[in-house]
Formats: sequence, structure tokens, C-alpha cells
Amino acid sequence: QGQLVESGGGLVQDGGSLRLSCAASENIVSIQYMGWYRQAPGAQRELVALIFIGGSTKYADSVKGRFTISKDEAKYTVYLQMNSLKLEDTAVYYCNVEDLFGAYWGQGTQVTVSS
Repeated sequence: QGQLVESGGGLVQDGGSLRLSCAASENIVSIQYMGWYRQAPGAQRELVALIFIGGSTKYADSVKGRFTISKDEAKYTVYLQMNSLKLEDTAVYYCNVEDLFGAYWGQGTQVTVSS
């Protein structure tokens, strides 16, 4: 069964930066896309960014110009560089990977932006 291991969350001040990483186990093959979602307290989980098999990307309007998603296929890893963080970016961030057989979710990593 495929696994995703996330890292890089933490506490950062308003305007700061963080980089999230998500490593997929090598038994996840034929990956169609890799991406990040987030869920703030009392809110529904929402899309943050996706990167597709061909390298194209999709971002939520709220993070465009501030966040950058990238991947290292050799390492089965997806990254989320988050710059100019705002208080409203505070949430648990979840890695999501889909291959030909299904979707996988990470355990979540907390990102807290303080004033």
C-alpha cells in the first residue's frame, strides 16, 4: 500500500516562508498528479496546488503568486514553497497523490502563521 510522508510544517511569522515536502513510497507508480490541500479549523479541506504528470500546475486563487509547487520525480517527492505567508494560511496541509489505481493522502502537517 502506498504511503506519503510529509515534512516541513511549523510556526512562522506573517510574511515569512516555509517549504513543505512530501515523499511518496516507490510502490506508487504511474502517478497522474501530486498536490497539496489544506484544512483550517472549522473549514472544509480545500485545494492549494497540483502538479500534473506533464508538469502543468494549478493553484488556488488565494495562493497564486505566493506559493510554488514543484516535484522531483527521481525522489518521488513533491514540494510546496510558501512565501509571503498570511495569517489565513494557517491550516493542516495534506499531501495528495493519485496514480492509476487510486488516491493517497498524507497524515498532514501543521502550518501556523503568527502576527
